[in-house]
Amino acid sequence: MSMIHDCGNELKQVNLKVTPIRLAILKALENHENPTDVKFIFEYLKRNRIKADQATVFRILKSLTSKSLIKTIHLNESKLRYEPSSRPDHHHFVCEKCGAIEDVSDCNIFQIEKEIRRKKGVIINRHSLEFFGLCKDCQR
Repeated sequence: MSMIHDCGNELKQVNLKVTPIRLAILKALENHENPTDVKFIFEYLKRNRIKADQATVFRILKSLTSKSLIKTIHLNESKLRYEPSSRPDHHHFVCEKCGAIEDVSDCNIFQIEKEIRRKKGVIINRHSLEFFGLCKDCQR
């Protein structure tokens, strides 16, 4: 699921300096179908011969998140996962046995949000909805 656009231009639009490590982190996330963790990002940087220490990677992830280029995903784990904010709204299914993650995009959450806004009179800025269970392979 590779998004075709200019990551450098994306960084410039939010007033972030275009650096090889920032570009590589954005490309790592965009070229991976599922939300990914810091371990994957470090492996990607290493494969692409881009040197970065842990503090730098975490600082970049924080700045990319604060500029809304990426978003954090919480999947009932002790770690955060990341994915590009440019992806269409969707949710995730997580296999509790093997850890596989699948996107769930055919969910009628927008109708539910509309009802919540109408009934409660609240403003919803964002939501998080994840499904947990067993994938097809783990059911065998």
